[in-house]
Order: sequence, then C-alpha cells, then structure tokens
Amino acid sequence: MIERYLLRYFLAVVEHGNFTRAADACAVTQPTLSMGISRLEQSVGQALFKRSNRRVELTPAGARLVAHAREIEAQFNRAELDMGSAQVRQTLRLGVLSSLPSASIAQLAGAVMLGCGVNVELVEGRPRELAEALAAARIDMALTLADEAAPAFRAIYAEGYELALPASHPLAGELEIEAAQLGDSIMIVRRHCEVLAETSRHFTRAGVRPFFSARTASDERALALVAAGLGLTVMPACFKYEGVVRTPLKGFHFSRIVGLSAPADAAFADEVLLAAMNVFERRQG
Repeated sequence: MIERYLLRYFLAVVEHGNFTRAADACAVTQPTLSMGISRLEQSVGQALFKRSNRRVELTPAGARLVAHAREIEAQFNRAELDMGSAQVRQTLRLGVLSSLPSASIAQLAGAVMLGCGVNVELVEGRPRELAEALAAARIDMALTLADEAAPAFRAIYAEGYELALPASHPLAGELEIEAAQLGDSIMIVRRHCEVLAETSRHFTRAGVRPFFSARTASDERALALVAAGLGLTVMPACFKYEGVVRTPLKGFHFSRIVGLSAPADAAFADEVLLAAMNVFERRQG
C-alpha cells in the first residue's frame, strides 16, 4: 500500500530537483524524506530516482509514476475541497527565461493567477535549464527561446538586440552605431546574455577591447548602471529604463524568438499564451 505522504515526498523531489529543498518544502528533515522515498521505492519495487552529487533525475519508473502521483494528489485535494475541509488552489509551475524584464513577468504572473484561478510558482533559468526542468516535469511550461527540441513551442514575439547607453551619451542621438565608434567606451557584461559570445566577437573584430566596469546576471542592475553613466551594454529590445536610450549596432543582426513551450496536455497553456501575448504586446508598443 502506498501512503499519501510518500507520494507528496516524491512529488516534492520532482518539483524541486533536490532532496534538501524537497525536505524543506515538506517541513521534514532530509533523512526523513530520504527514508520515505526509499520506502516508496520498496513499495513499487523499482528505483524512482537516479542520485548523484550534483542532481537528482527520474528513472523511467519514476517518470511513469509522476502522472499517477499528481492525479492521486489532485483527487485528495478535490475530496477535501468538496467536503469543505480545505480551500485548495491548483499550482501552475511556470518556467521563465532569466533574460526577460521583471515587470513583464510580474504582470504575466498576476494575469494568470487572476484569469486561471491558480497559484503561480515561477522558476527562473536559462534556456537549457528550463528545457531540462520541463523534461524532468519540474515545471509545467516555460516562457523561453525557440528550440527545435522543445515540446509544442508557440512563438509570442521576436526581437533583436540593441546597444543600451545613457541618454546623455554623445552617441545617444544616432540612428545606428558602429562598434568602432565605441573604442573608448566602458562596457557592462550581462553574464546570462544568449548572444554574449557573438557580442564579444563583434567588438573584437572592430578592434574594440573595452574596460568592463561590471559583470552581472541582473538586467535591472545593468540598466541602472547604464542610466548612471557607468557603462554601455547590449540587450534585447524589450528592455526599457528611464534615462537609457536604445540604438541598433550596425552589422549586429542577431535576434531571438520568445514563446511558450508546453506539453500537448498541459493545463492552462492557451490562457498563459494569451496573457503573455498581451503583456509583451504592451511592452513593445
């Protein structure tokens, strides 16, 4: 007999990808959770996770159990709700690309919570990290970049990359800027930029080897530094910030397609797609 708390331990590990975080989420110690998982594996007669020092992955048996465990948990929740013993809201685990504006993500999460009547759990990451989380069923869908291997990817918008510079910069009024014009400029590195290597090569080919005043994974921090006159950076066109001007780089033609990646049977995928289209249409308008 499989007990409910064992399935909850199992789902927590799936969702968090880590025994320590799963134990915290279940308000138990890690040894307690590990013993529970071992007991569940004994009950089903198969290993459910591949364990290593760096990560936890589902075995084929574990992947099969995920859907059953979620349905069983959902049935428990529906029974509790029907009997008036709990007010249960479904949780939608939404992966979001780390290089998207925070304001847009906040608007999207709010729209989905209100429109779908669910709690939204945001999981931030780079495209590869989100793809892995989606494949491991740690998230339900992902707002990410176009990928041929991604399940049921539906495009939301396309955009290019532009130079972000302070409004007071001498080149701020230019319609287009050549890399060679930036030889004496100070630059800011966005560590998680999808075209970071291409950006570096673009400036190197023009003989530009700038001083870097900062290296950051925070786009809002990068924009604040640009607005303060502490450097320039290359960013997707969707980012806007007071005191920062956006200008295309001549010969830099890289672009990206942002969309929603979700399994065919993912609940609320259409609603999330529509909400994201509305949010980013306003952002670009």
